[in-house]
Amino acid sequence: MSQTVEAQHVLRREFSLWSSFAFAFAFISPIVALYGIFGLAIGAAGPSFWWAFLVVFGGQLLVAFVFAVLVSRWPIEGSIYQWSRRLVSNGYGWFAGWTYMWTLVIAMVAVGLGAAGFVANIAGVEAPTGALRALIAAGILVLATGLNLVGRRALKIFMTTSIIAEVVGSLGLGTWLLLAHRVNPLSVLTEGGGGAGGYLAISGPFLVAVMFVGWSFVGFESAGAIAEEVHEPRTNLPKAVISSIVLIAAVVMYSSLAIILAIPDLGAVAAGKVADPVYETVTSALGPSIAKPVETLFLIGFVASFLALQTSASRVIWSFARDGALPGSGALSRLSAGQRIPVNAILVTTVTGMALLLLSRVAENVYTIMVNFTSGGFYLAFLFPLVGFLVARARGAWRDGPFTLGALTPVIAVVATAWAVVQFLNIAWPRPVYADQRYLDWSVWLAVLVLGVLGLAIYVSVRGRLVATSVVDAEESADEAADLGLTT
Repeated sequence: MSQTVEAQHVLRREFSLWSSFAFAFAFISPIVALYGIFGLAIGAAGPSFWWAFLVVFGGQLLVAFVFAVLVSRWPIEGSIYQWSRRLVSNGYGWFAGWTYMWTLVIAMVAVGLGAAGFVANIAGVEAPTGALRALIAAGILVLATGLNLVGRRALKIFMTTSIIAEVVGSLGLGTWLLLAHRVNPLSVLTEGGGGAGGYLAISGPFLVAVMFVGWSFVGFESAGAIAEEVHEPRTNLPKAVISSIVLIAAVVMYSSLAIILAIPDLGAVAAGKVADPVYETVTSALGPSIAKPVETLFLIGFVASFLALQTSASRVIWSFARDGALPGSGALSRLSAGQRIPVNAILVTTVTGMALLLLSRVAENVYTIMVNFTSGGFYLAFLFPLVGFLVARARGAWRDGPFTLGALTPVIAVVATAWAVVQFLNIAWPRPVYADQRYLDWSVWLAVLVLGVLGLAIYVSVRGRLVATSVVDAEESADEAADLGLTT
């Protein structure tokens, strides 16, 4: 690829502030954020796990502030990859994007398998086999691919629908549980689970709960992954990044509190005797007739999250390809003639997702490794721009965009980075969970090693033909100026 960015590589700006907010909101999804971790967290730390939401939200809000600063300066498709490359170096940014790209794709597969369980239950299959779940997840992948290929209008409609369904459903259900079905006092929030080494030890219940809850507040950065498709991105995207995590936190914490206070038998849930405490609590309070509508609500949340993950992954791949940073960049960077959508990049996420689904069926414990890596992968990816931001400021090379934290910038950046380091180590720590298969306790590190070796081989082959950042910045600035001329 030559050191130019052709006009055919310019995306269409069809997302507004609302659309970018809806995208980040759907990526996180209160349903996925709560349902995916509730049983694990309460089983680890008892009802007091609820306080982990406050800890993780506080740390992630600081990260969101730093990312809002970065996206205001560089509203470029690919977010973490592009920020890190400009903050430190080409190689540093490449591995940041590589980590983020694989985290998105693997998370997409994990969310698809989670959604498959709801589809099976709605269809009347109470205990779907692994093969059936993989088949349903493949169907969801094909459906999401179709929606992505149709155009941004379909994305906007689905994301808006998911927000209405999730917020109204979550807040409405939570309020009803609190008003009519509360059976436990607020004091249960001080009741913790057992655990060797102390409640706050590295293998203690609370830090394990913080590890699980870490999954609940990722995805706010995804608004930056579609930066070049958003009108007035320097002002709209910081708002979308911050507001999405704040609303998600409010909905998740409110809903989880309502469920904890409505659980009929906390002892059985905390002991792990209830396979699905969220669904069992709702069914117990509202009756079996509500089961299908509730699961449909859950399904909408999971599919919206899946769609946002696939969209984000395809945009990161396209951003890599436009820079000549992947094999086959010429094909991967092409946009469709009408909608100007990165069709080939979307199809790569589909093929890769299918391969991972197949691999999860033919190789033992691959799915477990994927799930374990996903949460840690997000925090590892976050660390690249966070550390890079500190490096750029130390070098005196930083210049603020329209959104700034003012005098608080260095304090927030340092604390946010420290938080991300601690949380990544907390997630990746090889706690003795899999007694007979101890290597699974090291699954985050094993995945990082494998992806790192593969990434190094690819980076060595492409580093000599990377498009200069100045070329992409100039093209993006020209497109942004044209957008402002059309929208003012």
